[in-house]
Amino acid sequence: MLITLDGIDGGGKSTQLARLSEYLRQAGTSVLTVRDPGGTPTGEAIRGLLLDSQLSMHRRCEAMLFMAARCELVQSQIRPALDAGQVVLSDRFLLANVVYQSVGGTLAADELWNIGDWANGGLRPDLTLLLDLPAEEALSRIDRPTDRMESRGLAYLEAVREAFLQQLPRSARHTAVIDAAQAPDQVHEQIVRAIRDWIV
Repeated sequence: MLITLDGIDGGGKSTQLARLSEYLRQAGTSVLTVRDPGGTPTGEAIRGLLLDSQLSMHRRCEAMLFMAARCELVQSQIRPALDAGQVVLSDRFLLANVVYQSVGGTLAADELWNIGDWANGGLRPDLTLLLDLPAEEALSRIDRPTDRMESRGLAYLEAVREAFLQQLPRSARHTAVIDAAQAPDQVHEQIVRAIRDWIV
């Protein structure tokens, strides 16, 4: 079972992923937690190019680097874990790639979905949870230097937020929107409820 958390940075994905992982482990579930891009030596190297550098690159090049990092993650980490019966929790997946590279650029969402499906070998999440938050509030929560995506500005990030909501239904077999403006405990409760509703 593959469950992904997504949304613009500042929405609390990392915090909620850690809490969900602990919740599932306490329930006796074997869990693998990964982040996209990253999770492998190759993926972490690509992540550095994409997020932690000031390199200038065409949006198509950027998209393909994200795809390459995810391909390695799927093949070396996610698929083996799924085959072993583990639950995999991923901080981001293909949805983010489609949204960030299609907004304000020359790449079409449909094209990115198709390329992404090929790169992933057809793997889509069983459940995607979108942590939704206005871009201005999300930026105010970030207490580190902005990365290449965040530095594109508030208007871009708000357009990204809207694109997340628009593209979410295509991201997984099941989806849910979580109000990330709530307190962390409330967000966690909503996430657990969404998973229970989906399983039932």
